[in-house]
Amino acid sequence: MVPSVLIVDDEKHTREGLQQALAESYDVTVAANADEAFNLLDAQPFDVVLTDLRMPGKSGLKVIDKALAVPNRPAVLMMTAYGNIDTAVDAMKRGAVDFLTKPVNIERLEVLIQRALKTKTLEVEVNQLHERLDDKFNFNGIIGHSGKLHAVIDRVKLVASSKATILIDGESGTGKELIAQAIHQSSPRARTPFVAVHCAALSENLLESEIFGHERGAFTGAIEKRIGRFEAADTGTLFLDEIGEISPSTQVKLLRFLETKSIERVGGSKPIELDVRLVAATNRDLEKLVREGKFREDLFFRLNVVRITLPPLRERTEDIPLLLAHYIQVFAKENGRPALTVEPGALRYLQAYHWPGNIRELRNFAENSVVMHRGGKLTEYDLEAKFRGTPVLALPSGSDESAFPGVSSRQAVVYPGGSLSVEENEKRLLREALIKSRGNRTKAAQLMGISRRTLHRKLAQWTELDVIDR
Repeated sequence: MVPSVLIVDDEKHTREGLQQALAESYDVTVAANADEAFNLLDAQPFDVVLTDLRMPGKSGLKVIDKALAVPNRPAVLMMTAYGNIDTAVDAMKRGAVDFLTKPVNIERLEVLIQRALKTKTLEVEVNQLHERLDDKFNFNGIIGHSGKLHAVIDRVKLVASSKATILIDGESGTGKELIAQAIHQSSPRARTPFVAVHCAALSENLLESEIFGHERGAFTGAIEKRIGRFEAADTGTLFLDEIGEISPSTQVKLLRFLETKSIERVGGSKPIELDVRLVAATNRDLEKLVREGKFREDLFFRLNVVRITLPPLRERTEDIPLLLAHYIQVFAKENGRPALTVEPGALRYLQAYHWPGNIRELRNFAENSVVMHRGGKLTEYDLEAKFRGTPVLALPSGSDESAFPGVSSRQAVVYPGGSLSVEENEKRLLREALIKSRGNRTKAAQLMGISRRTLHRKLAQWTELDVIDR
């Protein structure tokens, strides 16, 4: 599409001359005064506005104000025969991207128009990026409808706009960094840096330098000054993950920042004042570490101004179908595969599974399923044994041992979720045999050491075992 340019000048020969000079490369529209320009800006979008400064009625500065107030705002260039530094500064403060003096040099004008178009394109891309970040990290991007998750979100909404230090705790894989991102994106700092540091990934010396920076010569190998993550996060948010892993010396420096809002680089002595909102996270029991003398009590109190505890996935099982659907869709698109449908039988097992790795484990499961599964449906037959539980092939005391020869009644069948009745244990034992034989009843009967007739009799009793003979 040809870029569009609006030229605003009260001198007829100037605006028509510029129109003729630019017509080969641009879609050019002209206006004789600010009022005409206002009407045109309301009627259609322009990529660039080139406006004179001195005009009868409203000045070119008003044209700048109007151009930058429309929804799809153009890049603005100012031109005047009365060019001076004060005028240029005023125009630039109002939002003009550059300044020309009359008579206008056409070659320079074309260079400035191209530069202005690039500036406008970059601005659009940045705005789109912020919109994507908002969509990804706002509360609508946190998936789930369980009561425990909503309680977390309500707490996040309450504290996001404040300057308070926040401590996020929860098991590994529960989404602590996602919550930290949501806090940042929902705060007045949303357009400022969000800087994350994973404390357990670095040694003591490296972590201190990484967080606080260092001066040249501070230690062997420090051949130049380095800006740390605190300074990189100035005016924004610093997220310190696994805060329970930091050394005593780093704890002292972190406490100093929380008390003075200033840091010192490693090897330096000059305080550097910073405006940084601190969000920390841990999967460890900090109170226990305090009692053991491994974590400073005063630092704990400084960090624990607002505490947000994330529930493990096993405590929000109603969110598992939503999370699975989301990640399956993401990885199907990413890998160019069709999205899987999770069958109810498989979903029951997945919701009963305890998910020790929480959302991170579920995410990996979804990716593996999309990449490795060939059919369009994920059934219980496709699940690994760990998702179905690994039963001991035996029945509890009091069961019908004659129906299951070779099985000791002294052993119990173990499944996630606790003890079951004899009948439920028998049902699950049969279901496990059918799953292992992929629905072949003859093979299932052989696995159980019973006759096919006995297996049919049991299945007739429990018609809810929906299995297809293969």
